[in-house]
Amino acid sequence: DPVSAFGSILGFNRPVDRATAEQLSVPGRFIEAIIAPDYEADAFQILTTEPKWKANVRLLKCPAMLDPRPVTHDYRRVTGGLLVQERDEDEDPRSNWQVVTARHPNPEEYADLEFGWLVSKHVKSNAVLFAKGGMLVGVGAGQMSRLDSAYLASHKSGDRSQGSVCASDAFFPFRDGIDQIHQSGVTAVIQPGGSKRDQEVIDACNEHGIAMLFTGRRHFRH
Repeated sequence: DPVSAFGSILGFNRPVDRATAEQLSVPGRFIEAIIAPDYEADAFQILTTEPKWKANVRLLKCPAMLDPRPVTHDYRRVTGGLLVQERDEDEDPRSNWQVVTARHPNPEEYADLEFGWLVSKHVKSNAVLFAKGGMLVGVGAGQMSRLDSAYLASHKSGDRSQGSVCASDAFFPFRDGIDQIHQSGVTAVIQPGGSKRDQEVIDACNEHGIAMLFTGRRHFRH
């Protein structure tokens, strides 16, 4: 999404190396801030001397990002108090997933479905994501309806949606979301299931030749 990436903030879960810094410094990109566990000396030199935005970029070093200890709770401020809740960190093994359509995902689709499902729990609901080749190609986040999120993911992904898979953080309540992602070229879907109209959604997938998995567990980040 090159439009949203302009003036962006980037986060890395590993030290930034020279090759990454060179890629970030390609002309036409503008980065406001970067946070990472560390920066190699060459990477730091490149980011602070080569791009046009070299004088304005904020480089934040946070070694604690490499700490393997899990954070067990989330905290949300509410009027008059503080909401403390367990983080969405439970294991969600593939063995618990169920193929509910006539067509089963192929190995490449399975890999992208697993990746998309992992990422979906970090995206604000209603979340619909498109993934392809181990990358996100479109994200629809924080919309009032799942159909709007599906449309936004389709719009953001453009031609990259052809042959992609879709991950939805909660169930599709109607078949309209499936019809929308089919128009974008999505070939497989992963979602929790649990709607009163699950069969309608399954029928839509079968009609379009889309493989679909139910996980039995939703994410629903707010």
